[in-house]
Amino acid sequence: MRSLFQAFGRALAAIMILSAPIAASAATTPPVEIRADEAREIIVMLRLMPDHFRPNASYGGDYADGLTSKARRQLAAQIAHRHRLELLDQGWPMPVLGLDCFVMRVPQDMTVAGAVDAVGHDPQVAWSQPMQVYRGQAGQPQRKRDPLLLAEPAEVSWHLDDLHRIATGRGIKVAVIDSRIEINHPDLLGQFIANQDFVTDRPSGPERHGTAVAGVIAARADNGIGIVGIAPGARLMALRACWQNGNELNAPTLCNSLGLAQALQYAILHGAKVINLSLAGPPDRLLDRLIEIAQARNISVVAAYDPALPDGGFPASKSGVIAVASESMARLPAGVYAAPGNDVPTTEPGGKWYLVDGSSFAAAHVSGLIALVREEHAPSVRVTLAVTQHGPAIDACATLLLGKSCNCLCPSGGPASIAR
Repeated sequence: MRSLFQAFGRALAAIMILSAPIAASAATTPPVEIRADEAREIIVMLRLMPDHFRPNASYGGDYADGLTSKARRQLAAQIAHRHRLELLDQGWPMPVLGLDCFVMRVPQDMTVAGAVDAVGHDPQVAWSQPMQVYRGQAGQPQRKRDPLLLAEPAEVSWHLDDLHRIATGRGIKVAVIDSRIEINHPDLLGQFIANQDFVTDRPSGPERHGTAVAGVIAARADNGIGIVGIAPGARLMALRACWQNGNELNAPTLCNSLGLAQALQYAILHGAKVINLSLAGPPDRLLDRLIEIAQARNISVVAAYDPALPDGGFPASKSGVIAVASESMARLPAGVYAAPGNDVPTTEPGGKWYLVDGSSFAAAHVSGLIALVREEHAPSVRVTLAVTQHGPAIDACATLLLGKSCNCLCPSGGPASIAR
């Protein structure tokens, strides 16, 4: 009876504090729109001398000093000149790969595929690839006014109060690679250990997608306002690698290969135990390599599944990545997990809260759940996701308990499947 009254109280509190309740329809994914000049950008990875890479992830020689920086740029400029490309930046070192990364633009009289192939065969180039574009997997927003939809679905299907009797994700570092997060939102204040921006040419204030994803994962508990995140004790890294493409309510969230790669490297080097990627796009060699390094370090990588893309899109399609879709999706393929993703109340820029739909937020639920598991069973544990008897919906209680007994309301879990 006590839990019933608690649930009613939470729903009533949500009704009182949610401003501008917004939800998302299950519309098909519209085409990604990017500027014409961005569509012709490629990434060129240069080979380095072996002694540039050290086990402590630092380079021999200071990349900030003039001589080193000049030499690196001169080499990149020579390669760009040989292949009739425009060098766009000063370069970016990637110590976890032992390579240097430069962005170049392909002229109009040359195909991007042809330029990638030609540059990739240059003896001083490790590889070249297109600058890929990724989309945050939120549904298209629409106004929703039914106050009965304002209770957190994780309270009902995941028994969130009972989960938090066991673990809150205390101290577990979760990297949220997304658009800019409102880190001073009253329901997120104090939850961050890092705030980095890897989208240098698109200044902005807080953005909706990243702020919403962060709220689902780790909104503060017991502060008398808003919602409770799945892992309110987790420490978040706000890593902006994506941007809100417009100011309208249904503006898509986009990312590219370089920003995502920079954010992934930061997460790896700064001790993240969970990496949340609520996005999907085409396969990408650079991101693939970085995710493999993360997996080798026992970092759980969670990604949103997009049924409109082949194999659900990348990185969800990559082996070992935990692919997650909203429970509202029908007929998910084997290996894709289902989590709450409909009518989810979460944080919105401007110190507000609203309702969202989409696999982006289902993935955020799972990232939070993995943080709970890693606190309860040590960060080095191999994460096991238990599904319900009817699958593929995740049984959160069984996942967290891993066979242990608990004086709580958690139902018994169904057959377990392994995710890393």
